[in-house]
Amino acid sequence: MIFGRPGSGKSTFALGLHQRTGLPLYHLDRYFFTANWQEHNYQSFLNIQQKLVDQDKWIIDGNNTKSLAMRYGRAELCLYFNYPRWLCYWRILKRLFHKDKKMHDRAEGCHETMCWSLLSYTWTFEHRVKQQIKELRRLYPSITFIEIRNDTELKRIEKIPFSQ
Repeated sequence: MIFGRPGSGKSTFALGLHQRTGLPLYHLDRYFFTANWQEHNYQSFLNIQQKLVDQDKWIIDGNNTKSLAMRYGRAELCLYFNYPRWLCYWRILKRLFHKDKKMHDRAEGCHETMCWSLLSYTWTFEHRVKQQIKELRRLYPSITFIEIRNDTELKRIEKIPFSQ
């Protein structure tokens, strides 16, 4: 499972990992939102997510923190992208103008945006999940947890021979 601050590179890494391994890739934003950034019925979203994690193997990229435990408890590996805020803001801005055409991480009609709620969410993300991460790591000590804070650390992760 992959989660972390918006603009940190989660979806790009997830797509690359999918291409290397052939494992099914699911971007949570495709299920959380319907067209034009309207939120899906939350119970339906949870039901969809449960079906995803019930599979034997998967890559799930996304942040829904209310359901983080659902994914974490079924993961073998958890990658937490915790890049600096300033870099994430830059990438969010850059993505407005240079979206990777291979990236299909949004529902139809959910075009890139840069709004106050996204900037605020990005700013407070680390604080919001800090205790939750601590508790999940305590509850599931056998799950490998890796925090990635910069491109140097990411390059080390990319060298791991992930299996199918």
